[in-house]
Amino acid sequence: MITAQVIQSCLDDLKTITKVDLAVVDVEGVMVAKNSDRFDQNVEFVTEFAASPAGSQVLQGCQYLKIYDEEDPAYVLLCGDSSEEYMIGKVAVSNIQNLITAYKERFDRNNFFQNLILDNLLLVDIYNRAKKLHIEIQKPRVVLLLEIPAGKENYAMEFLKSMFSAQSGDYVTAVDENTLIVIKQVEAKDSYAEVAEVAETTVAMMNTEAMINVRVAYGTIVEELKDVSKSYKEAKMALDVGKIFYAEKTVTAYSTLGIGRLIYQLPINLCEMFIEEIFGGKVPEELDEETLTTINTFLENNLNVSETSRQLYVHRNTLLYRLEKLEKYTGLDIRIFDDALTLKIALMVVRYMRYLESMDY
Repeated sequence: MITAQVIQSCLDDLKTITKVDLAVVDVEGVMVAKNSDRFDQNVEFVTEFAASPAGSQVLQGCQYLKIYDEEDPAYVLLCGDSSEEYMIGKVAVSNIQNLITAYKERFDRNNFFQNLILDNLLLVDIYNRAKKLHIEIQKPRVVLLLEIPAGKENYAMEFLKSMFSAQSGDYVTAVDENTLIVIKQVEAKDSYAEVAEVAETTVAMMNTEAMINVRVAYGTIVEELKDVSKSYKEAKMALDVGKIFYAEKTVTAYSTLGIGRLIYQLPINLCEMFIEEIFGGKVPEELDEETLTTINTFLENNLNVSETSRQLYVHRNTLLYRLEKLEKYTGLDIRIFDDALTLKIALMVVRYMRYLESMDY
């Protein structure tokens, strides 16, 4: 429902322009807003008038006008009984009724999109409510998920609304205090390169202008409104997987998750069995930082010994010694592709298990 502050602002603006005194009272007879005290004695008649079938009435030198919320009276406007004051009163009624409609639509849209992404709507309800709220059904959209530091959500929300406007078909909402959602409407010709650019720009602007460090993840582009929840679920997975396996990245796309997406969907008991079968009691997380750096650099360079030794600033023989030492410890020779792949997956599984432990799985 529209707030008293908004109604007061409307009355104040009209008073500044027209010099006409106005007041708004709810149907229970409680004063909501006024720009003059001259109508205080007329409030006692409001409840009776609100219950009557009349749309307007003059009583004791005061004009009573009903303000409707759809078909039901929501407020009563009080003004003087002269023709000029009556006309200004009608203008005020029209303005406040339009504000009520706009605020209800805004709330309804927020409620609609929240229920849409959480799969709380039947297909027929999606189409019916979208039509009522003037939301296009057949438009490509993608969901961007932003992880916001605690205490920054309100400011971040307002900043995002200045970046993504409803006029462009975009919508900003939230599902919890640390996560904001942008439902971005895209053009049919747009590719994931454009979506990635939007995500990178959002991170940069939030960081430099709003002074808020955020992580952004996004799902796949969907063609229909009913599939927005699919893009949201993908973005949510991308945000979680990105924090586990790609912590150095501030933007994560669902389509680039690779092996991380598969590991994220494994139950913890299978992860434990895999680590036990591959390594026995020797868990890879016990490897020192130097060994882990050697492994990661070697894998990043496609098992190329010369390039890895160059990047690590070590002699080729030193690198070979480290790899042989690793083979004795784990039983895996990562110069062989299959062993390298096994170790890479194992390290990712261990990282995933650590994440679950930190979340009190």
